Amino acid sequence: MKLIEKIPGIAYEDVTVGDLLYWSYANLAMAHAAVGEGRIQYARLDYIIRAKLFKGLRTGTMKIGSLLDDERFKLVQPRACVYCGSDQCLSMDHLVPKCKGGPDDADNIVWACRRCNSAKGDKDMLFWYRIRGCFPPLMLLRRYLKLAIRTAFSADGHKQKVLDPNCALPPFVLSEVPLSFPDPGALSLH
Repeated sequence: MKLIEKIPGIAYEDVTVGDLLYWSYANLAMAHAAVGEGRIQYARLDYIIRAKLFKGLRTGTMKIGSLLDDERFKLVQPRACVYCGSDQCLSMDHLVPKCKGGPDDADNIVWACRRCNSAKGDKDMLFWYRIRGCFPPLMLLRRYLKLAIRTAFSADGHKQKVLDPNCALPPFVLSEVPLSFPDPGALSLH
């Protein structure tokens, strides 16, 4: 089973863990720009953003945004469940389950209502959204990808490891990382 069909400019057999995560992050930036501008379909500019960011991340001339930026954003947002938006019965949830190896630090903590926290349980966030038949909010996906990229960089050689069907980056499920995104009209930031 192929994890990935194609990343432009890279032969399938040469795609690394870093490439996979960078491609998803570049697609996220493309989607974020389109949603932020209120577009219902991607425009040429959005594809340019994706191409430039992907190339910049691969060559090291660009970097992903800091998780600190996400923490600042989290502080100014109303306290609500990141999964459904409810402001009732909130608790802290590990975005990447602690029992699966997710870090026990502020970067991995999000607000969740009891219902969503219980329903998600110890499932990978991307898997949980997929089985529910929906795409995660872009800001939540951004945090997830940043955590995965940080893990790939801190794990010996994982960033450069060539993908194969058994390739793993615990606690992240690489086969769930989205490589293509729905049209921006079907996406939400939060």
